[in-house]
Amino acid sequence: MFAYRPASGGNQRAPADDQYGMPCPPSVREAISARLDGEPLGMPAAQLDAHLAACADCAGWAEQAARVTRRARLAPAAPVPDLTAAVLGALPRELPGSASAARARLAATALRLALLTVGVAQAGLAWPTLTTGAGAMSAPVHMAHETGAWNLGVAAAFLAVAAAPRLAAGALPFLGTFAALLVPVTVADLGAGHVHLDRAVAHLLLLAGAGLVAVVAWRGRSRQPRAVVSRRVTA
Repeated sequence: MFAYRPASGGNQRAPADDQYGMPCPPSVREAISARLDGEPLGMPAAQLDAHLAACADCAGWAEQAARVTRRARLAPAAPVPDLTAAVLGALPRELPGSASAARARLAATALRLALLTVGVAQAGLAWPTLTTGAGAMSAPVHMAHETGAWNLGVAAAFLAVAAAPRLAAGALPFLGTFAALLVPVTVADLGAGHVHLDRAVAHLLLLAGAGLVAVVAWRGRSRQPRAVVSRRVTA
């Protein structure tokens, strides 16, 4: 309700608290500040531009705020001491776990080289039997060829695991079963005189290769849970 006071003339009355100017809403200044910071304005951009074009006070405030913001952003950073030497000096000479990781790599390399050697030696024993039938203990030629092909396949399995250790778990059931059955059969044939000692000794290559494949498979299985845990932590 307005309180009226008599006018100087005529029959009109004017309100005593009439305001000839309205202050700008705070949302305008907030929108200007948000625009300077690259944040959402909270109102249409066209509405803010129209207000700045019509309001000299807000336009001046926007210019001053822009100058202050620019000076703050272009101000040089305060000098800080160079802590590079101190930080590097505080680092340990050897990271935790690096020694065990180096030993693990060395063991893996040794296993692969050993498998490579066994595979090449097994292939060397199988090749003459496969090609010429030599050393087949008077067995028929076709049986000698089958024996050579079998031994050459075992050598290929050893070489494959040496080249790609992840294949050890898949090759182990075949090689392990073959080695487990070959041991008692060879011992029984030795006792009965059905096999010469030099032929039986040649089977040691297969046993050694199967044992190496088993170790490689076990090492790969023991590392798998740690890899899964590390992936879960980083995720």
